[in-house]
Amino acid sequence: MPGKNDALLEKRIQHVPQGPFNTTSAFIREAHGAVMVDVDGRELIDFAGGIGVNNVGHCHPKVVAAIRDQAGKCIHTCFHVAMYEAYVDLAEQLNDLAPGDFAKMTMFANSGAEAVENAVKVARYATKRPAVICFDNAFHGRTLLTMTLTSKVKPYKFGYGPYAPEVYRMPYAYCYRCPFGLSYPGCGTACADYLEDFFISHVAAEQTAAVIAEPIQGEGGFVTPPPEYFPKLKAICEKYGIALIVDEVQSGAGRTGKFFAIDHWGVAPDIITMAKSFAGGMPLSAVIGRTEMMNASHVGGLGGTYGGNPVSCRAALAVMEILLEDGLMDRSVQLGETLRARFTALQDRYELIGEVRGKGPMLAMELVEDRETKKPATDKAKALVSRCFEKGLVLLSCGNFGNVIRTLMPLVITDEQLDKGLSILEESLEEISR
Repeated sequence: MPGKNDALLEKRIQHVPQGPFNTTSAFIREAHGAVMVDVDGRELIDFAGGIGVNNVGHCHPKVVAAIRDQAGKCIHTCFHVAMYEAYVDLAEQLNDLAPGDFAKMTMFANSGAEAVENAVKVARYATKRPAVICFDNAFHGRTLLTMTLTSKVKPYKFGYGPYAPEVYRMPYAYCYRCPFGLSYPGCGTACADYLEDFFISHVAAEQTAAVIAEPIQGEGGFVTPPPEYFPKLKAICEKYGIALIVDEVQSGAGRTGKFFAIDHWGVAPDIITMAKSFAGGMPLSAVIGRTEMMNASHVGGLGGTYGGNPVSCRAALAVMEILLEDGLMDRSVQLGETLRARFTALQDRYELIGEVRGKGPMLAMELVEDRETKKPATDKAKALVSRCFEKGLVLLSCGNFGNVIRTLMPLVITDEQLDKGLSILEESLEEISR
C-alpha cells in the first residue's frame, strides 16, 4: 500500500523541477543525532549528514536552544544597517582559530558558493590581478563563478555556459590516478611543481590573483594530497605574491579530526572559506583571511542582505562550543580511526575497493572493476548506495566517475549506530560483489 512518501513524491514531481536532484526517495519527518525518520516512520542511519552539514548532529540541543533564543529576540536587521554582537563574536573566534601567526579578519555570507565568490573578490582586489587557478576534480559551487571553478561538467555545468573569464585549471595531486603517470612517492611534489610550468603555458604568475584548492576534494572523490603537496604549493604562491585560497566548505568544522583540514598539512592559507557544518544546518558561510587582504576592499564593496544573519551566527557559536569545549573533536579523531580500520579490512577482503583515502572521518573508498586497470566501478557504487538505502542506511557516492563511496556521518553518532551502519555497508558490499 502506498505511503505518505509516495504521495509526497508524486507532488514533488508535479510541482518541483527535475533540476534539484534527490539521492533518495525519502521525505524526512524528523531527525536527531545521526538518525532520520521519514514520514512513514522508517528510521534511517545517516552517513550523509546533509552532504557534510551535520557534524554536530541533527537538532543538537545546544544549537536548537541558541536558535530559539535568538529567534525570540531578533531574526534580522541586516548587519549593514544595524549590527549585533553574535557576528563580531563569531568573527573573533574564527580569526583566533585559523592557522597563521598573522592578523586576520572574517566576513560572513550565506552559502559555500557565496564564500568562494567573495574570497576571489578579496584576492583580486588585494592583488590587482584578474586570474584564478583552480584544479581538476574541484567543486566550489553552482553560481556563475563557482560553477566555472568547478571541474565536473555533468551535472554541474552542462548547458549553463558561457562561463566566467580568467579561470584556469590544472591537475591536482590525485596520487591514485596520477595525472603525470608517476608512482607515489615519486609524484609527491610533481603536481605542485607543475604550477611553475603552468605560469609559462597557461597564465602568467603576474596575472594570477589566487590559487584555490580544497584540502580534501569533496564532490571530486575525497582526493587527498600527500604531506608535501600544500607546503610546496604555498611556497610557490608566496614566491609570486599569489593568494592561496583554501576551500574548507565541506572539510572544515571538525570533519577531519582537526577544526580546519588544512592543519593536517601545516600550512597557513591567505584566505579560508567555510560553510556547511559550521552553523549546524543554518545557512551561513565565512571568509577568513589576512587583515591586509580582507580590509583592502573599499567600504560597501563586500556584503549582502542576509549574510551573517543573527540566528545563523548564534547557531554557529553553539557549534563552536560543541566542537571545541564538549569533546567532539576528540570523537572525530576516534571515529576516523574506527572507520579507517574497518575500511582497510574491507579493502583486504574485496578487490572491488581500489583505495581507501581521506583524513579522520572524512573517509572514502574508491571502487574499481580491476585493480590493475583501475577501471571505475560506477554501476557497483550506484548499486551499493541503493542497496544500503533499502536496508536503512543513507550513503553518498562522489567522484568524477561516481565510483567513490564517502562517509559524512554526524560526529555524534553512537558506537551502536555506527556499527549498525557499517554492518549494513559490509553486508551490501558482499551482495554487490557476488
